[in-house]
Amino acid sequence: MIPSQSKKVLRRVFLLEEGETPALFESGLYFFFLLLSFYLLRPLREALGIAKGADKLPWLMTGTLVAMLLVNPAFAALVARFPRKRFIPMVYRFFALNLLIFYGLFHWKAGNAWLGYGFYIWLSVFNLFVVSVFWAFMADIFNDGQGRRLFGPIASGGTLGAIVGAALTEALMRGFPLGAWHVQAAPSMLFLLSAACLEIATRCMKRLGRRFDLDGAKQNLREPGPGVFEGLRLVARSPYLRLICLYLLLFTLTSTFLYLIQGGIVERAFLGTAGRTAAFARIDLWVNALSLAAQFLLAGRIFTRLGMKGALCLVPFLTVLGFGALWLWPSFAVLAAVQVVRRGLHYAVDKPAREMLYIPLGPEEKYKSKPFIDTFIYRGGDAIGVWLPTLTALLAVPMGFLGVAAGAAWIWTGARLAGHRESLDEGADSGAIGDQDRGLER
Repeated sequence: MIPSQSKKVLRRVFLLEEGETPALFESGLYFFFLLLSFYLLRPLREALGIAKGADKLPWLMTGTLVAMLLVNPAFAALVARFPRKRFIPMVYRFFALNLLIFYGLFHWKAGNAWLGYGFYIWLSVFNLFVVSVFWAFMADIFNDGQGRRLFGPIASGGTLGAIVGAALTEALMRGFPLGAWHVQAAPSMLFLLSAACLEIATRCMKRLGRRFDLDGAKQNLREPGPGVFEGLRLVARSPYLRLICLYLLLFTLTSTFLYLIQGGIVERAFLGTAGRTAAFARIDLWVNALSLAAQFLLAGRIFTRLGMKGALCLVPFLTVLGFGALWLWPSFAVLAAVQVVRRGLHYAVDKPAREMLYIPLGPEEKYKSKPFIDTFIYRGGDAIGVWLPTLTALLAVPMGFLGVAAGAAWIWTGARLAGHRESLDEGADSGAIGDQDRGLER
């Protein structure tokens, strides 16, 4: 139970209305353990990805895209067969079982480069699916007005989990150096801790499901239909979903450009897996510290004052400035500053705004179209992003220019998407939603 005085403080800080505090707390706790599970392992993934050179990253991202092609139909079949109160826990526990398998493999094949690459691809699939399912669930249980006020604070729960995960991983890596691939100690502990956190997140989800009655008696929530490929059909027919695809694609392209720049700078600045893992964890720590401050103090007010258009265009604008700075000063200090500001505000503002776009949608869009967009489109952007600089280098086009150009296109897309969302809201209010966007009413 939350003390009454604490509830009053939460209401003032997060602009809460009566009765929302328990749901906010439980949702934040759910996201805390979900991102804690991922961020315990993220720095290790980054270090293993460049263990044999940063030039392997394009191939790893291409491998991740192929994995997405295989996983998406299986996930859609699961969604089509089971109600959400069953398939969401099934997804999380499947990934927890995978973590236990990796625990054994890293004991058995310590130092195997191919095992490290396999883990890199697996974790890249894991984090997108579990987070996509989380936000689809949030879009189910909260309405649009609540999303504008609460999605930022809910995201702060995940940010706290990310901070704890990054700090714990850095501490473990400093205590158990990996320069000689001594993976039996600290990394193995990370796998077990991550699996435990994922199980706690699952239990939080089930508690929220009972609070909001996923059987539908109170919320009148429809379950996703049986069509395995319905999500793809909706993406093909809906201009709104296609704009979301383009917005996410441009975000991913710019993220990948920064990721490649980061890999090269860190590879030159730090020697050995331990030092690089600690550097990545340090960036993650500062990113999430900024995210937390913004989520606590700014997110709800930014949505209130700037509206959806301002929220969707803020990070693209900062991205253009960041690439310009890295173009001129490609140092670790500038890289860290750009990554911290960009990723910090992405998690605090841009990510919640993008998830709010799904609130008016039906269950097929949330649990079939959304995971496809969040995984395949995301990793498709990765694949384009890692190979495009290779092609443009032949024409002597610098990566900084590519980043600025993609950021400018991202700003334009964000403005168009916000306008389209407003049109859909007006259509929902008047009941004039066309067939291409059917299923938008809750």
